[in-house]
Amino acid sequence: MKQIFFIWLLLVVSHSLQGASGKEQGPAKPNIVFIFTDDQRYNTIHALGGHEVITPNLDALVAGGTTFTHAYNMGGWHGAICVASRTMLLTGKSLWQAQKIERDLTGLVSGEQLWVQQMKKAGYETYMTGKWHVRTDPSKIVDHVVNERPGMPNQTPEGYNRPLSENDTLWTPWNTKFEGFWKGGRHWSEVLADDAVSFMESAAKKPEPFFMYLAFNAPHDPRQAPKRFVDQYPLDKISVPASYKDLYPFREEMGAGAGLRDEQLAPFPRTRYAVKKQIQEYYASITHLDEQIGRILSALARTGKLENTYIIFTSDHGLAVGHHGLMGKQNMYDHSVRVPLVISGPGIPKGEKRSQQVYLQDVASTAYQMAKVDKPGEVFFNSLLPMARSAKVKSPYREIYGAYMNLQRMVRTDRYKLIVYPKAEKVMLFDLQKDPEEMQDLAGHPSHRAVLEEMKTRLTRQQALLGDTLNLEPVFRSPARR
Repeated sequence: MKQIFFIWLLLVVSHSLQGASGKEQGPAKPNIVFIFTDDQRYNTIHALGGHEVITPNLDALVAGGTTFTHAYNMGGWHGAICVASRTMLLTGKSLWQAQKIERDLTGLVSGEQLWVQQMKKAGYETYMTGKWHVRTDPSKIVDHVVNERPGMPNQTPEGYNRPLSENDTLWTPWNTKFEGFWKGGRHWSEVLADDAVSFMESAAKKPEPFFMYLAFNAPHDPRQAPKRFVDQYPLDKISVPASYKDLYPFREEMGAGAGLRDEQLAPFPRTRYAVKKQIQEYYASITHLDEQIGRILSALARTGKLENTYIIFTSDHGLAVGHHGLMGKQNMYDHSVRVPLVISGPGIPKGEKRSQQVYLQDVASTAYQMAKVDKPGEVFFNSLLPMARSAKVKSPYREIYGAYMNLQRMVRTDRYKLIVYPKAEKVMLFDLQKDPEEMQDLAGHPSHRAVLEEMKTRLTRQQALLGDTLNLEPVFRSPARR
């Protein structure tokens, strides 16, 4: 793993020096490699605040590009948040518009064009491997599809409600008998890297630009990795989240109770030991994933395509894994809606960060601009390139909106976040500058009454903009709202 990292770091430096010389290589249009993970929280990269996580290759990608530190998923219309996230990504539609076409999405619905189709139309040779998870056949719209995966690897009964105690050792992440990521004999993350390397070696012999959609299932559960990765995370070195709770008080009303699959992974009530074991396996899965990304990046450089290639890295949403007493992503806290987002390539500043609030689905519009492709007129999301090139460019979004079914709503600014649970008649307000872990609810404080009203206005404005018809007025009028 260290060897891969140093090779890639050397190539990043080489990329910078050659770019400065003014020499251009490759086709007129740049190649675009999109790397997409599943369930990866925004701070699970060492270089981005994940001090307990080992990610040398992603750290090198951060050093070689520009990171958007406040990128969000807009939410979901059922428990599989990844379906909504990917449907928005591929169609360019915002949450509730994407929901309308998700049920019968075929790639061409009422003139709809998917992101990959637009790249193909623009002359790109298109590749896809890994998780797809939208209701259309990728082989009908992508030139090369290898090892298309389902929404998640199969879980087994042994993977739930665990560990019950320190003596509960029935499940181990490296035991291939549970299949999951091991189904087929080789870990799915390794298979994806194999596929990507093969694609790149083939593409290196062709003049056409390529667009690669590389979608890992990891670090989604079952969080499996070879033993050597788990061994890098001794339990006594893993911290329990500051927001840890044995039970989240509004779990049933906000749709994250015992009936939700994600929440069944750990015992109720939560225990610190169970949370640490889940985090251990989560981190091990990410480090194993990082090694595969290193293989992909090294192959890109080895085939001579690095100089004219943009790399976009992000995830479809985050994951709680013990924060606030929750395990899944079906909530509006930053640990579940906020993701890492890194861009590198020609003209992208190196080692810089941007704090503007954006949506992760902006990466498709970003790729359009990279490829000099006209963005379809009905696409909601926006290119990140202007902000990547200059920290002074403002976000196109006045605030960020979030929703989960009709059970949760959220709006946030650079400083404040408002969360609403309609069934519980609960409104929460957080000062994100003073309370980044979102632990101190200020909704009932008289000193924040004006802020609360402002955030309500912002949420109402976003609902109107996005076609959200859920009526929240009864919640705001209820005496129980605080």
